[in-house]
Amino acid sequence: MTSRKPIVAIDGPAGAGKSTIARRVAEKLGFIYVDTGAMYRAVAWKSLRAGVSLSDSDGITALAKSMTIRFDRSNGQRVFADSTDVTEAIRTPEVTRLSSPVSAISGVRRRLVEMQREMGTAGGIVMEGRDIGTVVFPDAEVKVFLTASPEERARRRQLELAEKGIESSLDDLAAQMRERDDRDSSREDSPLRQAADAAPIDTDNMTIDQVVEAVLRLCEERMRGCCSTT
Repeated sequence: MTSRKPIVAIDGPAGAGKSTIARRVAEKLGFIYVDTGAMYRAVAWKSLRAGVSLSDSDGITALAKSMTIRFDRSNGQRVFADSTDVTEAIRTPEVTRLSSPVSAISGVRRRLVEMQREMGTAGGIVMEGRDIGTVVFPDAEVKVFLTASPEERARRRQLELAEKGIESSLDDLAAQMRERDDRDSSREDSPLRQAADAAPIDTDNMTIDQVVEAVLRLCEERMRGCCSTT
């Protein structure tokens, strides 16, 4: 068995709880956590700042190739686009709406997949997104596919927005979830799908702690104890 620490790949649709679960699992294991969605959001944020139209896929690809994206863990998990801290800026509704179509641009995906693979070279990483177990790290030692109904994901999103003082319609959010599911699953480049060897976890009736424990148990099973927190 290789001495490299394992890679834990967590995939699933928008709102399934990937970020929260991946962050907590990484903390438990002492691994690095990477939110790939934040990387696509950073590209969307920069394209907005630069005034590049969504229809200009070549222009957005050029931006993705020219920029640096890094995570600073010295003060929580901060996201930087070049030298700018965009942690809060990439969570605005405007950037959220743009991030999915930006992520469907093949040139952008290829560049960010390169970055993600570089981040995982040494292992010891928990990475979450849409195509981690299928494209970025198809040989990841642990693969999880988190799911939840559009209604439950919309409810979670509504609570998240309410905490920020943003009012929203549950029906509208559920419709947006279904639309994004369809877009992410039907795109030509790296569509959202469950890897054949990924363990599915439906989070609809589970607490965050229960999902985290399920993932940790999977780590122990797949890695024969090398991912154990004990």
